[in-house]
This record gives sequence, C-alpha cells and structure tokens, in this order.
Amino acid sequence: MQMNWRKIMAGALLSAAVMGSYTYGSTTYAAAASNAQVSVQQGKANGNVNLRSKPSTSGKIVAKINKGEKVQIVKKSSSSWYEVKTSSGKQGYASSKYIVPGGSTNTVGSSSNNNSNGSASSSVMVENAIKAGMKYLGTPYEFGSDRNTTTTFDCSDFVRRAFLEGTGIKLPSSSRTQGDWIKDKGTAVSKISNLKRGDLVFFMSYKGSSASNYAGLDKSKQRITHVAIYLGDNKLLHTYSQKSGGVLVGNFSDSWKNRFLFGGSVI
Repeated sequence: MQMNWRKIMAGALLSAAVMGSYTYGSTTYAAAASNAQVSVQQGKANGNVNLRSKPSTSGKIVAKINKGEKVQIVKKSSSSWYEVKTSSGKQGYASSKYIVPGGSTNTVGSSSNNNSNGSASSSVMVENAIKAGMKYLGTPYEFGSDRNTTTTFDCSDFVRRAFLEGTGIKLPSSSRTQGDWIKDKGTAVSKISNLKRGDLVFFMSYKGSSASNYAGLDKSKQRITHVAIYLGDNKLLHTYSQKSGGVLVGNFSDSWKNRFLFGGSVI
C-alpha cells in the first residue's frame, strides 16, 4: 500500500512538470516545475494584410489584419514573414512588409506583465537604428551598391541597412520606393520643423546652390534622388558621394534644405 501511494505521488509530480499543478484528494498543489515560457513582442500592422496558415502566399488565409491593428509577434519565421497572434486569438503568418515591431515584450505563460510605453519603445528602436548606422561611418560610397554586402553603400542601401540591423524592419531598396513606403504608412511631413530624430528625409536633384534655383518648383512632382536619416540638431546621417568620404554625419545645410521634399518616421 505504501509503495502504491509513492507511485501515485510520483505520477502526479511528473504530470505537474507538464501541467503546472496536481490534485491529490481534494487539495490542489502548485507544480514544482514552471511552465515553458515564450517571449513575444508587440507589433502593429502598417497596412491591411492577410494572416496565413504558413509563411507563404500559398498558405490558406485564416484571418485579415487591418491597418493599425496591434498583434503579438511570436517569432520571425523568415526574412519575409512573422508568426503573429491577433487580439482575437488567431495565430498564423503575416508578411514582414506590413508588420512593424514595437511596444512591449511580454512573456506568455508568465505572471509578469511588461507594460512598457509604446512611444518609449519607439524611441529605443530609433536609437538602435541610428547606432547601427553609426558603426558604418566612413564606409565608401558606391552608386547601385550590392544590397547583400556592407563593403559599400549608396544612400538608400545605407538607410535600409541601418533599420534592418537596428530594428528588424526591412525597407524597400531604393530611395523612391522608400519615400512611397513612408507616404503609404501615413507618417510623411512636409515641413523641416516637423521632423523628428530618426525620420527618413527625402531630397530632389541638385539644381544649384541658390534658393532661387528651386523657387516656384512644385516639389510634389519632383523625383526623389536622395535619402538620409535625420539626427536632430540640424544634422543628417547619410552617404552621397565618394568625394565626401562615404557614410558621414553632416549639417542639414541650406543646400540640402533647398532640395528637401518631405520626411517621415519608419517606426
């Protein structure tokens, strides 16, 4: 009888390691072993996107995520897909083009709850992107640089690399498509005074050093030819020529201001 009781208790304890608690008689005991915990990051959709059964456009659509909807990012399935969970409990895969990481990081299965302020998290992501960019200071400029290497950069390749390494956000590959992405996201601003640290800043072609060369131009119809990261305090982090020395921190001078088209936040 004593041996049977020990077997029962051993079985209960083994189950407790998996289930988290066990019952003997009318009393429920806490498990000695804790449940497995999975860390998830908060995110938000920057556009309408389908939630699929697998990380592929061939996956079955299990739900739709609307622009602005918050989700939990369970993990990054690949460079193009996140595994996410919606507020309604639906779980599946969404294209990383439309899911922007940000907000608190919570632990599923844990009693702790991290209620980090969303704006504070955004600021951290901005600083991470800038920090990632800063480590490439002096990297040579090359127009049409290879997006798969970091030995040289052109302007859009550099910006893309900084945000990819610093935040995990994969921007489009050219300055024009990056500009379209910012506009589609709804964060574009047309005044330099409205720019924030970490914003992308877009410029038109150089037409001369005098402001009069740009007077009367309809800037909404001008083609984007350059992109930089705004640092605040009248500074830009960017790359634009071999002669200038590659990636650098430079002044947001009148020459650049004359060419300014718009800017906007990635986060």
